[in-house]
Amino acid sequence: MKPAALFTIIYEDDYIIAVNKAAGIAVGGDRWDEARERLDRLLAAYCPAGVFTVHRIDRDTSGAVVFAKDAQTHKRLCVVFEERRAVKRYIAVVHGRFSPEETACELPLVPGGDKQHRTIIDKYRGKKAVTRFRLLGSAGNYSVVEALPETGRTHQIRVHLASLGHPVVCDPLYGEAARRGHAEKGVFLSSFKKGWRGDPLTEQPLLARLGLHALHLTLPDYHEDASGCQGLSLYAPLSRDMATLVTQLAKRGGFALPDAGSVLP
Repeated sequence: MKPAALFTIIYEDDYIIAVNKAAGIAVGGDRWDEARERLDRLLAAYCPAGVFTVHRIDRDTSGAVVFAKDAQTHKRLCVVFEERRAVKRYIAVVHGRFSPEETACELPLVPGGDKQHRTIIDKYRGKKAVTRFRLLGSAGNYSVVEALPETGRTHQIRVHLASLGHPVVCDPLYGEAARRGHAEKGVFLSSFKKGWRGDPLTEQPLLARLGLHALHLTLPDYHEDASGCQGLSLYAPLSRDMATLVTQLAKRGGFALPDAGSVLP
């Protein structure tokens, strides 16, 4: 993948820079994975004064990520996230026909809780984790789900969806194929389009990576001049592969996708 394709700038001012991150690149290093190619380093090269990491999304997740340009803004934004005033909205493609149409998962989580450094559910040692979900529509044995995490635990959305019996497609850690020691090949049009007449030997998957995207992020009070305002709304369009899959599922399932600015009530 060319460096230019690893991120797209969706907003920038004197205080922050927000990007639409591609799947497959880490936001920053951590104790499990000190990646050489990282988003914070790429942006540090773009911004001469450097950037400060405010929050993270998974390496395999695409979508909106914001960085601060100075220490004061970084401190202010960290408080915004710690106090759960940042509104985060994700789109996920999951296995199965999601039911009920709206639900909340509040299972406590322990990041890095097993030998594979996966997040595990533990009602005794786990930290509070809350995610609200809403079904947008289903086609075949897949569903498109909107997720609104109220906390920010590592892999929270992925673990909560798997616990509900609807793992995110192509999830290499929490998917059913991964549990059986296999790699999921992807989501194919033939798996949900009735009357598909293509060649099964040459068919390519519509999506062959984790089907999770950070679509929308609202930031209140991220600098002094923004105090008291309704917030900055950042929108990261779906990448081509995920957009193609979601569009095909909506077409086959007969459902409409919400507008970019809508959020869960």
